[in-house]
Amino acid sequence: MSQLQQEDRLNLAPKKFNMWIFIFTSFMFFAALTSGFIVYIGGTKAHTMGMKLPDIFLYSTAVMVLSSVTLFMASRAAKALQYGRQRLYLLLTILLGVAFFAIQVYAWLILLPGMGVYFSNPNATQSFVYVFIWMHLLHILAGLLLLGNTLWRCYRSIEQVRNLYSMQMSSIFWHFVDIIWIYLYVFLLLNQQ
Repeated sequence: MSQLQQEDRLNLAPKKFNMWIFIFTSFMFFAALTSGFIVYIGGTKAHTMGMKLPDIFLYSTAVMVLSSVTLFMASRAAKALQYGRQRLYLLLTILLGVAFFAIQVYAWLILLPGMGVYFSNPNATQSFVYVFIWMHLLHILAGLLLLGNTLWRCYRSIEQVRNLYSMQMSSIFWHFVDIIWIYLYVFLLLNQQ
């Protein structure tokens, strides 16, 4: 490893640590939301959300899992110095992320007029569903920005150390967002009618 690569590696390590701190705090945030949901539902007589989740959430989950697969393929291509494939898989991941975002917004629109589930209503468990979706979509937006930055850096032909670092940061965050969505989806499935 050259001197420049060694310096880059040392300078990038604290940034990676900051990413792990952010992921930990985000995980704690979602854990607190689901804990609040459990406490609220335990104190009510209903013990359920009083609604059935739209089937569209299953499709968005499949899209999210597929986006993690394409990102994994982009990481492998980056390590193998296959920049064309890396760009292709990164672009596919971004498109799948946008599709996930659009499907989630559509699901939100199904909840409103189709099911009569509103953010402000007497059953706060239904309000929690909105908070889960909105907070996760905020993380999706951050992930899409991170992936877009990584794709942009690929086209700039940056040195391999920084390319791999950018891929690692994007991968860590995107896979975390994927895991959080699966967790939220299963959690909501278990607590529906």
